[in-house]
Amino acid sequence: MNNLQISDLSLSFGERRILSNISFSMNERTRAALAGANGCGKSTLFKVISGQLEADSLNISITKGARISYLPQSDIVLASETVYEAVERGYDRFLPLLEELGKLEEKVAKEGKNVSYELDRIGEIHDSLVENGYYDRASRIGTILMGLGFREKDFGASTDTFSGGWQMRIALARILVENPDFLLLDEPTNYLDIEALTWLEEYLKSFHGGIMLVSHDQSFLDETIDEVYELNNGKLRNYQGNYTKYVRTREEEIKALEAEYRRQQEEIHRTEEFIERFRYKATKAKQVQSRIKALEKIEEIEIPAHLKKVSFSFPEAPRSGNDVMIVENLFKAYDSNVIYDGFSFIVNKGERLAITGRNGTGKSTLLRILAGKDDDYRGTVRDGAGVKKGYFAQDAEHTLDPEKDIIGELEEIADTKDIPKLRNMLGAFLFSNDDIYKKCGVLSGGEKSRLSLLKMLMHPANLLLLDEPTNHLDINTKEMLLEAIKDYGGTVIFVSHDKHFISNLATRILYLSEDGPEFFQGDFEYFNYKLKEKEERFILETTAEKKEDVEKKKRSIDRDDRKQRKNRIKSLEREIDKLEQEIDDIDALISALEAESMKEEVYSDPAKITKVLLEKAEKEKQRDEMELLWMQKSEEMERLEDGKDC
Repeated sequence: MNNLQISDLSLSFGERRILSNISFSMNERTRAALAGANGCGKSTLFKVISGQLEADSLNISITKGARISYLPQSDIVLASETVYEAVERGYDRFLPLLEELGKLEEKVAKEGKNVSYELDRIGEIHDSLVENGYYDRASRIGTILMGLGFREKDFGASTDTFSGGWQMRIALARILVENPDFLLLDEPTNYLDIEALTWLEEYLKSFHGGIMLVSHDQSFLDETIDEVYELNNGKLRNYQGNYTKYVRTREEEIKALEAEYRRQQEEIHRTEEFIERFRYKATKAKQVQSRIKALEKIEEIEIPAHLKKVSFSFPEAPRSGNDVMIVENLFKAYDSNVIYDGFSFIVNKGERLAITGRNGTGKSTLLRILAGKDDDYRGTVRDGAGVKKGYFAQDAEHTLDPEKDIIGELEEIADTKDIPKLRNMLGAFLFSNDDIYKKCGVLSGGEKSRLSLLKMLMHPANLLLLDEPTNHLDINTKEMLLEAIKDYGGTVIFVSHDKHFISNLATRILYLSEDGPEFFQGDFEYFNYKLKEKEERFILETTAEKKEDVEKKKRSIDRDDRKQRKNRIKSLEREIDKLEQEIDDIDALISALEAESMKEEVYSDPAKITKVLLEKAEKEKQRDEMELLWMQKSEEMERLEDGKDC
C-alpha cells in the first residue's frame, strides 16, 4: 500500500504564521476534504506537499515510486497546443521508457545477434506499457475529456481559444490522465456544470489512490470524502465522516466554544476593570501587575471564520399574480445552432425553478430572455401581473463603479431604513472591517461577484432571476443565501450546478441537454438518480475500457513479439549449424595435426615438431572460441523456444 507521511510542517510569511507543526498521513484509501476560511493556507499546504513551495521545516516520507499530482485553483498556464496534446502530457512519465525502447529496438534491428537481453527487456517494457494503459491512451483521454464536457470536435482546437474555466478543465483532465498515487485537488468543481460534476464524483469514487480536495460544493464533498481536515490558525485537526457530519460536529463544538468565549470575555472585562480602577493605587500595585500578567497570558478563543453563522434577509416581496412568467413556443438560435424550438412553460408564484444541465445548452440564454435582456427570439415571453424582476448575471460585476468604495456602492441604492444594516449585510457576504472601504476597481473577480449579488438582492422584487448566484461563495455563505431564499416571499428562477443548493431549494428542475428541455417536478433525488444513470451509461458506452479492444492490442503486441522471436530462432538455427560444421572441420584439422606429430621424421626434428604443435594449439584455441559461441547461441535459442507461445 502506498503511503504519504507529513510531519513537523511549518511555514511563515514574514511575521505571519501560516502553517504550524502540521502532521498527517495519507494512503491509497484516503478520501479527505481540507476545510478552512479563505486565506487560511489551504492552497499553501497543497503547494508544499506537491513540492511547489518550500516550507521552513518539513519531514516528508512517501512510498518509493509513488507520485503526487496537484491541481491549483488558479494561475493555470497551458502551452499553445491542441486540447488533446495538452492532456496527453499526462503520459509524459512514460517518455524515459519509450526512449529506452527505441534504442533497444534499433540495436536489435542493427545487430541481429547476441541480443537476448535486449529482446527480454523489450518484452518487459511492452508489458509495462500495456499494464499502465499507454497503448489505450487515446481512448482514456477521450473518455476524460468528454466526461468533463468537451466534444470530439474540441480535441483538435488550440488551448488558447478556451476561456479560463475551460482551461481549468483541461488542466484537470491532464491531472486525471497522470493517474497518480495521491491527488491534491484545489477547487476542482469551479466552472464544472452538473453533468461534469456528476461524472467527476463517479470517477473519484473509483479512483485507486489517495485524495485530498478543497471544494465549496457541499454535495460534492459528501459524495466523495469520508473525513475532513480543518485548517485553522495554522493548526490541522481531523474529523471523521463526510462534510455534513463535520459541520454538525463543529456546530456542537462551537456552541460550547461560544459559551466559553462569553465566559472568557466576562473574565477579561472584570480584569480590565480592576486594572483600570486600581492602576494608580500603590497599595494595589502588586495585584494590578499580577492581573496584567494574567491578562497577557490569556489565549483568546476564536471561532473559525468559515464556520461563523451569518444571516441575511431579502426586502419584502411586492404582491404579484399567480402566473409569474409565461413562455409560449420559444424559438432561439445562434446561426444554425438551434437552442430552443417550440419551448413552452409557465412559472407560478412562489416557485423555486432550478435550471441546470451541460454548459452550452442555453441556461444563461434563457435567463437573459426571461429578464428582458435578449429580445432576439421568436415566440411569446411575458411577465405576469404585478411582476417586478431582479436579475443577477454572471458578468454582473461589470456594473460596479471602479472608483467607488464597497460601502459607497451600496449606499447609493439602499433605502434609508437599510443604511444602518449595510455593515451587517456586507459581513454576511465576507466584507468586514476596513474591507468595506476598498475601491471596487481593486476587488478580485470573486469579491466583485459577491458585491454585485448583494446589490441585486437589496432591491425589492417578487421575481428573482439568478445566474449562478453561488459562484465564488464559500459553503457558509451559500448556506446563508440558501436560508434567505427559503424565507423569501417571491418567486425564484435560478441557474445552478450546485447540487446541495438545488436539492434544498428547488420545487421544480428544468434540465437542459442535447436531447431538449426536460422538467423534473420537485424530486431532486429522482433527478440525481437519472443523472447518475445517464453518466454511468456514458461511461459504459464511451469510456469503459472494452475488454476486446485491450485484448486485441495485447494480441497485436504478442504477435509482433512472436514474429521477432521466430525470426531470431531461425537465424540462430542457421548460425548454430554453420558453427557446428566449422567446429567439425577444425576437429578434423586437429586430428590430422596430431597424426602428423606422431611421425618419426616430425617429432625427431625440433623445427618440424614445434611448427606442428604451434599450429595444433592455434586450431584448438579457435575450436574453443567456436564452442563457446555455439553454447551462447544454443542457450539463447533455448530461452526463446521456452518463451514462445505460438
